[in-house]
Amino acid sequence: MALPVTKDGPEDQVAMTDDDTRVLEFGVAIDPRADDPEWAVRLTTAADEAGLDLVDVQDHPYAPQFLDTWTLLAVLAARTRRVRLYPGVASLPLRPPAVLAKAAASLDLLSGGRMELGLGAGGSWDGIAGLGGPVRTPGEAVAALEEAIWVIRLLWSGEGPVRFEGTHYRLQGAEAGPRPAHPIGIWLGALGPRMLDLTGRLADGWIVSSPFTPPAQLPAMQDRIEAAALAAGRDPRVIRRVYNVVGTIRPSGHRVAGPLDDPAEHWVEQLTRYALVEGMDTFILAPREDPERQLRLFAEEVVPALRVAIRRPVPAPASSLPVA
Repeated sequence: MALPVTKDGPEDQVAMTDDDTRVLEFGVAIDPRADDPEWAVRLTTAADEAGLDLVDVQDHPYAPQFLDTWTLLAVLAARTRRVRLYPGVASLPLRPPAVLAKAAASLDLLSGGRMELGLGAGGSWDGIAGLGGPVRTPGEAVAALEEAIWVIRLLWSGEGPVRFEGTHYRLQGAEAGPRPAHPIGIWLGALGPRMLDLTGRLADGWIVSSPFTPPAQLPAMQDRIEAAALAAGRDPRVIRRVYNVVGTIRPSGHRVAGPLDDPAEHWVEQLTRYALVEGMDTFILAPREDPERQLRLFAEEVVPALRVAIRRPVPAPASSLPVA
C-alpha cells in the first residue's frame, strides 16, 4: 500500500521523487523458530525500538521447525508499539481466504492498524499436500490467488451479505466484517509472468528476494507490472515494491566481498541504486548471520544514510513505460 507524502511530512517518510507518492520504508525478516520462541520476539522488539517500519515473518505451516506464523504475529503485535507486521508470504493453499481475511482484520484492529498481508500462490507442494492442502498447477495457483484477493477484499468491505462464485473459492451470503482499522495492503510474492500481471492488475504491493531476483532482473519485471497496471486503468505508483535483501553488513574498512556482503557505506550505495534506478521502495533485511547485531547496524548505519541519499535530486526510475 502506497502512502502519500508531502515535503512537510515526518522525517521518516521520504518520497522517492518529487512527483512520486511512494514512501521509502525499511524492515527486517525473521524466521518463526520453534527452538527458541523468544528469539522472534527479541528481534521484533529490537526492530520496533530501532525505528524500523516493518517486520516480515515467514509462513511455512508444513515446516516442523517453525512456529505458526499467525499465532506468532498476534504475540508480536502485543509486544510492539509502532512497527508494522506481515506474513512474508502467507501460504494461500493452507489458509482459506475467508478465514485469512478475518484473521488479518482482527490483528489490524487489535494492533491499531499495524498489519499488512503478504500473500503467495503456494510452493513446497509436497509439504502442502502432507497437511491435506490442494496441489495446484501453476495456472490453477494463480487463478486461486486472484479469486482469494476478491474474497478477502469483499469480506473487508464490511458490507453484506457477500456472494462470490469462483472455481476455487465461494462465498454464499457471507456476512462481511470486521473492517480493518486501516486499508490493509495485499502484497504478492510474485516471480513469473502471470503473477507479475496479477500484481499489476490487483495487488497493493510486490515482494521479491535478492537471491531469487537479482537487481539486473528487476527492470523487466517492473515493466511487466506497470504495463498490467496501466492496462487495468491503475497508476503503477500505488504499488509498493518490496525487496528482501539477503546479506551481511561488514565492519568499515573490510575488504568488499561483493554486493550486500560489505561495509555499511557500500550497502548505502547499492540500495540507493536499487531505489533510484530499479524503482524499489521498501528494503527488508534478511541477515545471513548474527541477526540482532545486523539489525542494529542496518538501522543505525544504513537506513539514516540511505534516507539522506534518497532526498537528493534524482532521475526517474529506469522504466520505458509512461505513467498514467
